[in-house]
Amino acid sequence: MGAPVTGGVTGGATGGATGGVTGGATGGATGGATGRATGGATGGATGRATGRATGGALLVIGDVVTDVVALHGSPVMSGTDTAADIVLRPGGSGANTAAWAARLGADVRLVARLGYDSSEWHTTELAKTGVRPHVSVDPDRPTAVVIAMVDRSGERTMLTNRGAGGLISEADWDPALLDGVARLHLSGYLLFAEGGLRLARLAMAEAAAAGIAISVDPASTGPLRDFGVERFIRESAPAGLILPNLDEALLLSGATTAERAAVLLSETYGTAIVKLGARGALAAVDGEVVAAVAGVSTEVVDSTGAGDAFAAGYLTGVLQGVGEEAALEAGCRAGAACVAQVGGRPRYGLDLNRLYPIHTD
Repeated sequence: MGAPVTGGVTGGATGGATGGVTGGATGGATGGATGRATGGATGGATGRATGRATGGALLVIGDVVTDVVALHGSPVMSGTDTAADIVLRPGGSGANTAAWAARLGADVRLVARLGYDSSEWHTTELAKTGVRPHVSVDPDRPTAVVIAMVDRSGERTMLTNRGAGGLISEADWDPALLDGVARLHLSGYLLFAEGGLRLARLAMAEAAAAGIAISVDPASTGPLRDFGVERFIRESAPAGLILPNLDEALLLSGATTAERAAVLLSETYGTAIVKLGARGALAAVDGEVVAAVAGVSTEVVDSTGAGDAFAAGYLTGVLQGVGEEAALEAGCRAGAACVAQVGGRPRYGLDLNRLYPIHTD
């Protein structure tokens, strides 16, 4: 187990993101499980907490990643050089969501595992946005790294090394982390390694026992398929809210449309929010679509982290007590702000599109 680094730093930028486009992939994944899972997660609590909770803090458990973003104007050719602008950014699905939520005014805590190589930089970057990091540092492994190749349209292809983050486990948990928390939010990546799965089970069980709302973002279709759709639904069953993008929603539900996927997933989780990229988002509760919002056109520079930003906007809206439609709109605004810049985190009043040097900013 690495050395713990506990946070408590507040501050950072304030104010809300503007715009109206959600992130996430578009198109349709095929296949998936039919019907719906029942029961609780293995080793976890039975039943689930309500999908909505207002007031209190947001506790995110997820990944922190060093993003190497390569913006290339021409197709990447095998066996030769391709010119690109390359920049280092702090990232990670869980950390991105935490940072955007803090930027939007939420009281946010993040549980994560960092590596020996960049832990100080990452904790500083989290603190700049107002997140209170509760992280452990692995003395033997580097922080997770993602190489994101971003094309002219802003779409990305990623190469991933989970590093220290892949070894997060129940040893990184402290029940006191739930003090004052209204919602526990899990990055789906957490479930895809055995230690993280044990941590997810433990955290969800204790949150459910305390009546704390639980939500989960499925993360990515590739790892979902490898993990198993039915297994993911079973393990995440204590959550009362799921926030997939369209591809993830179709994969998890076996449906062929966003609306049907939202309905089926809401029958399992209680509330399902489906992110539709530039087309907006929709919400279903207990088997019925209750709200849908359109996206608003914006310049897309880099789609990295857009779905994470949407989740932050939506969850912050819910914590502030707004209705489903207003929460979806808040998610869309955050997603739009994210795609208009390089990297998956909010900036701090600096030039949004400046490519920061490799020694970071």
